[in-house]
Amino acid sequence: MFLITALNHSVKKYKDLTQLWRNGEYREVYDESERQLIEKPMDFFLLSLRGYSAYQLAIAQINNQDMQNYDDECIAALRKALLRKEGGRNGRVRYVLGKAYFVKGPDYANLAVKYLEEAVSFSYRADDIPEYLGLAYAELGDYRKSVESFSQALVPVDKEKSDTPPSDILLLAIARSYLELDEPDNSRAYLIQCLETSKDFSVIASARLLLGKVLLKKGDTEGAEQQYLSILREGGEQPDARYELGVLYAARGENTKARAEWRKVLRLDPAYAPAIARLTM
Repeated sequence: MFLITALNHSVKKYKDLTQLWRNGEYREVYDESERQLIEKPMDFFLLSLRGYSAYQLAIAQINNQDMQNYDDECIAALRKALLRKEGGRNGRVRYVLGKAYFVKGPDYANLAVKYLEEAVSFSYRADDIPEYLGLAYAELGDYRKSVESFSQALVPVDKEKSDTPPSDILLLAIARSYLELDEPDNSRAYLIQCLETSKDFSVIASARLLLGKVLLKKGDTEGAEQQYLSILREGGEQPDARYELGVLYAARGENTKARAEWRKVLRLDPAYAPAIARLTM
């Protein structure tokens, strides 16, 4: 009778935690799973929810140190969950673990790839896996794999979302990888699409900076100049745009104009290292 009562009590606790999770009450899940793990430190269900809730709390943080603390808790809990029999071929645990390693930073991109690829191999499906893989492969310098993953990201798992245009950030990321592969025409095509769809000035500025480099690589200095000047017209003084203008003028042999641009950069940002290096050459 005692065992039945204890079992029923555990089942109720699990149901309560599951309901909290479904309600999006991640802080409550995080705290309650910690309390229950004191009694059952290697319980797969509790470790999984502890990790999932820690990840949700991590990406909601503004302070970087707080984010890292929650992210580390997520990784610790999910790594323990994988030690359990239930973790053997569990794609969802690997999916969240891969994203947690991506959040941890570029030095952990190899582990992000490892666990996200394992999640895919265990038939776990989520729309954002290809995008995370594309970004992680780019961090590792494997731009061919990055492009392959990003291309998959353009085709959503959920067919109902097939009419939704790709995100401007995704288009920008694909363009970067193509440029690293020395395929400027492909890069240019995605940058133009990004500029046609984005309403975010930071994304637009990044796309114009990259497009300027693409055009410069193709010998179109006037086109590149127009991209940098557009940034200045749309967003006011921007050190990156001024710096690239200087690089462009230097490439055309207009050294006086180039140095004038770099001096403007230092008035905007006295610690801008590339401009300092150019002016001391």
